[in-house]
Amino acid sequence: MSKKRGLSLEEKRSRMMEIFFEAKDVFQLKDIEKIAPKSKGITPMSVKDVLHSLVDDNMVDSERVGTSSYYWAFPSKAMHARKYRLEELTKQHSETKKRKSTLQQAVEKAKAGRQDTTERTTLLKELQALREEQGQLQTELERHKECDPEVIEEMKKSNISAKEAVSRWTDNVFSIKSWAKRKFAFDENRINKAFGIPEDFDYMD
Repeated sequence: MSKKRGLSLEEKRSRMMEIFFEAKDVFQLKDIEKIAPKSKGITPMSVKDVLHSLVDDNMVDSERVGTSSYYWAFPSKAMHARKYRLEELTKQHSETKKRKSTLQQAVEKAKAGRQDTTERTTLLKELQALREEQGQLQTELERHKECDPEVIEEMKKSNISAKEAVSRWTDNVFSIKSWAKRKFAFDENRINKAFGIPEDFDYMD
């Protein structure tokens, strides 16, 4: 009997993003370490590395408050990231098609009434490389089809829930600041500096 294949890194990353999108909440590392193995089948030893890889790729946001680090990723940000990536791929695809057309014209011109030359051979090799690049870009475009209008509209709806989650955490921050003022007689600037809270921190419009 063959062994069960483990999850690839991309599968782990995708499943971990599902945790954030489904919960639409903010987590600490210890929360993710409890949820990921149980609900998504991600091995406990790899949770931290997978999470940090998502942070490094700007797919998950991270903020340190005091001695604790918090992580979150809302669908709206993922939508904009995919939309930007799709636009970049579309642009590259268009540029590649133009280069391919130019090279094809040059190759046809080189064929007319002459034997194979070093220049023609070089152009043919570059043309082949561009065809392969075009195929890769086409594959990338296919993978980003989820950025169609219907999916984007659905993500816009999920922004409402994401905004509510942000508002809850904003409430929590103001509550903690209020408690610290009463308990320790700290002024607001000192609290903001201690916890890394921006001076213009406020509710989202």
